[in-house]
Parts: sequence; structure tokens; C-alpha cells
Amino acid sequence: MKKIIEYDRRLFRRLRKFHLPHSWKKVGLTIAIAAFVLMLVKRFVDEPEWVKPLLANIMLIGLLIISISKEKVEDEMMASIRAQSYGIAFVSGVIYAIVQPYVNFGVAWLLGSENPNTDMSYFQVLVFMLIVQLLFFKQFKRACL
Repeated sequence: MKKIIEYDRRLFRRLRKFHLPHSWKKVGLTIAIAAFVLMLVKRFVDEPEWVKPLLANIMLIGLLIISISKEKVEDEMMASIRAQSYGIAFVSGVIYAIVQPYVNFGVAWLLGSENPNTDMSYFQVLVFMLIVQLLFFKQFKRACL
């Protein structure tokens, strides 16, 4: 039983400290920007329906790569700042997912629309959370340096 617990602890420590090398930030940024540009271009070009979710997922992967890439100097302060930014992103993402459909309903009501769009996709919530995490991480890092 102790071997299983020790194995779980080591696995948890390894997962907690998992980060991509710093050079992957540029890769993630390139992927996210390319996917975003292609999503904009797709609006003007007739493409098959499967392209939109594929580009959305590629953009999410790019943002995730940026989020889990190491900084040039990765120390305990960066780990703490990263943890704080993930916490803020999670809480704000939950609040966003709860409030946003009501905001859409209110705007549709004010504009007199009969069919308000109150649906939210996973893409909206995840992009919101990743962008909030990246912005708070950058802001906290700037405040500490």
C-alpha cells in the first residue's frame, strides 16, 4: 500500500511541475495567431463545416502551449504567480459561464430580438479562461519584477 501511495505522490509532483521549455511560447503564439487569422479568413471563404471546430481547437492548443511554457527564469515565485493566475482564471471563467447567457438574454431583450442566443460553447469559456490566465500571469509577473 505504501508503494502505491509513494508512486501517486511522485506522479503528482511530476505532473505539478510539468512545463514545456520557454521556446515553446513562441510556437504556441504562432499557432494561436495563425488559427485566429484563419478563423477570420474562413468567414469570407466557403469552407466545410468541420473546419471551424478544428481551427477553434488549434487556437486552444496554441493558448494552452503558451500557458504551460516555462519562463526564462522559472523559480518558486513564478510557480506561485502561475498558481494565482490559474485560480483567478478558473473563478472568473465560472462567473463568466454563469453570467454571460443572462447578459446575452438582456441585450437581446433590449434590442427586441425574439430569439436570444443564450448558448455558450466550450470554446468561449476556455478561450476566456486561458486569456484571463495569461493576462493575470503577465501582470503579476510585471508587478513582481
